[in-house]
Amino acid sequence: MKNVAVIGSGTMGNGIAHTFAQFGFKVSLIDVSQDALNKGLTTIAKNLDRQVAKGSLTESDKESTLTNITTYTDLKEGVANVELVVEAATENIDLKLKIFKDLDACTSPNTILATNTSSISITKIASVTTKADKVIGMHFMNPVPVMKLVEVIRGYATSDEVAAITMELSKKLNKVPTEVNDYPGFIANRILMPMINEAIYSLYEGVAGVEEIDTVMKLGMAHPMGPLQLADFIGLDVCLSILNVLYDGFGNPKYAPCPLLVNMVTAGYKGVKSGEGFYKYTAGSKDLVVSDKFKK
Repeated sequence: MKNVAVIGSGTMGNGIAHTFAQFGFKVSLIDVSQDALNKGLTTIAKNLDRQVAKGSLTESDKESTLTNITTYTDLKEGVANVELVVEAATENIDLKLKIFKDLDACTSPNTILATNTSSISITKIASVTTKADKVIGMHFMNPVPVMKLVEVIRGYATSDEVAAITMELSKKLNKVPTEVNDYPGFIANRILMPMINEAIYSLYEGVAGVEEIDTVMKLGMAHPMGPLQLADFIGLDVCLSILNVLYDGFGNPKYAPCPLLVNMVTAGYKGVKSGEGFYKYTAGSKDLVVSDKFKK
């Protein structure tokens, strides 16, 4: 396998494209506009510069990585002659179903169709294709070039061959693939999101403040960042979307999103991406400043 297409040039998509290209794959990076693609390429170049500065890559490695990426705004053109497609579009089921229906029509019968979804059913996505055996989940972690885990999710009809190829391919990217079955939230988010939701409930109910909650989890549980900061980093809208998938999928009230989270997303406070969530974010500053909404 040498030719890969990545759909979506946002945070996850450009990270996935970066990683495949760095390990010698020819990558077609696809998005709806050239502006979006240019932003993605700029991010990849900046992240490669960081790797060069740290000594983990040479300048020559950086240039060859960028050379391995070609951008497309036309889906059919972008996926022509690729052996694998990794979809990394917005975590929206209707959008993903449309993309996979389109992919089914314009890829060869042997092309593996993977999705980077963090919670949506692989079986549901595969149901709109004529080759459900070739559909699989490849859930990379953010930031993709740094994080080792790839959660490999088998849909109900995913073949053993496709699962084995995906596991081996992940290893070629210097990742650690872990195979799980197709149930809401898989493993990573089935465990992570209730913890984040409980942290938000603790804030909502006045048990402790933002800094106090994050400090307890960082120092008491050795987490690299607290759950509220992590929620901001993931995107509060993404957290809400995943919790809704869990709640709808299991019908269990323990997955019901905290009303505070719902209100924040409705009001446009989405975390790092919007400049404010539980903390405020200023370009160029690494200082962690609690949002005025939550200051005592």
